[in-house]
Amino acid sequence: MAAQALALLREVSRLEAPLEELRALQSLLQSVPLSELREQAAELRLGPLFSLLNENHREQTTLCVSILERLLQALEPVDVARNLRVDLQRGLTHPNDSVKILTLSQVGRIVENSDAVTEILNNAELLKQIVYCIGGENLSVAKTAIKSLSKISLTQAGLEALFESNLLDDLKSVMKTNDIVRYRVYELIVEISSVSPESLNYCTTSGLVTQLLRELTGEDVLVRATCIEMVTSLACTHHGRLYLAQEGVIDQISNIIVGADADPFSSFYLPGFVKFFGNLAIMDSPQQICERYPIFVEKVFEMTESQDPTMIGVAVDTIGILGSNVEGKQVLQKTGTRFERLLVKIGYQAKNAATELKIRCLDALSSLFYLPPEQQTDDLLRMAESWFSSLSRDPLELFRGISNQPFPELHCAALKVFTAIANQPWAQKLMFNSPGFVEYVMDRSVERDKASKDAKYELVKALANSKTIAEIFGNPNYLRLRTYLSEGPYYVKPISTTAVEGAE
Repeated sequence: MAAQALALLREVSRLEAPLEELRALQSLLQSVPLSELREQAAELRLGPLFSLLNENHREQTTLCVSILERLLQALEPVDVARNLRVDLQRGLTHPNDSVKILTLSQVGRIVENSDAVTEILNNAELLKQIVYCIGGENLSVAKTAIKSLSKISLTQAGLEALFESNLLDDLKSVMKTNDIVRYRVYELIVEISSVSPESLNYCTTSGLVTQLLRELTGEDVLVRATCIEMVTSLACTHHGRLYLAQEGVIDQISNIIVGADADPFSSFYLPGFVKFFGNLAIMDSPQQICERYPIFVEKVFEMTESQDPTMIGVAVDTIGILGSNVEGKQVLQKTGTRFERLLVKIGYQAKNAATELKIRCLDALSSLFYLPPEQQTDDLLRMAESWFSSLSRDPLELFRGISNQPFPELHCAALKVFTAIANQPWAQKLMFNSPGFVEYVMDRSVERDKASKDAKYELVKALANSKTIAEIFGNPNYLRLRTYLSEGPYYVKPISTTAVEGAE
């Protein structure tokens, strides 16, 4: 089959308008194993196919791209880099975006190969074309170019090529295209900066990180909203957080939150700024962040009082992030009755809000209530029980009611709350004493879709693996849970049939 494909490829190279042959070749290649093509790699002559891309014929271009995608996989990245260098350069300036994406995908293969990457680094024109692809209208082309440059910068030689040559001027030139392209370049810079302190140093020396931070703390509220997302990504690394703290950026963000009440447009950027601190708290120390930046906690509580579902959603998400570890739970507990009132609001929203906000509330509650067995001290168990009882008059029934609604996402989110508390003795007693609850857990007919079956199985697993469950639920129910567990999430009970003599 590979031999047939090679014969067709040679035929294509001899003809001026080989549409029929291209169609036949595309069809044939679908059934040729890649291993066979690799055996014939030395015979593959792809130059004529690349030449056909230069003709203004849509179907011909589509066919060539499809064929090249397949054939290029048979070639080693180093061979692509050395033998198709000119074709790759042309591909990056081709008017058809599918050709650019094909070319960039090959660049991606090359930069991941230690033998081949030097071929790219020594090709200044090709690197320049990759940079200019960031400025194109097609988002897929831009994203693929960003990915390639990000991979190139993983090596010292790549960092030098990008930041210690004319390429940096090209990058700054591309940024001037428009706001969208400028943010794409920032995205690349943050991606590179996140790799290591050394990468961050190259990016800060270029002046582009400083430019991003200047825009973050500038007066344009829409720009702030976009920039905070990128700065939050940078803060996901230890060296990134250290840099932001040293530059006073975290203090500046805190000050902007302080002044937000006087800004009628603060709703544009406030959610992003609060998310920033939520992520910061969970990656460092919730207690230290909340003590150093009290405005953060204050603003989260304020946002739960908002009439704007967006603000409530961000506040609820942040509470969930903060309460995902014991230190964060203790920070929230220290706010006393204020947090209990907030829990009442979350309970109300979980029951009455729009579906998306309900799910966010349930996810936050799952995070708040979960305690790993090794952290279940008497104080923390009492705290969790007290929080649970603050949600409504009958929280267990509240979540059962939500789980019975005909929306799989809601059903799964409610089951997640039950799973979060399932290994805590006080919750097991509540479940056991709630009429019909044990049967509800055992009943497989409630769950119709895969996600729901998986969520129910996680609940059963959490209960069955708890050390206190046999004592609280009783041995017969414990054995039923173990049976459910051993049968797996998708077990269907066989229906027995009785044959009746003479029945049709």
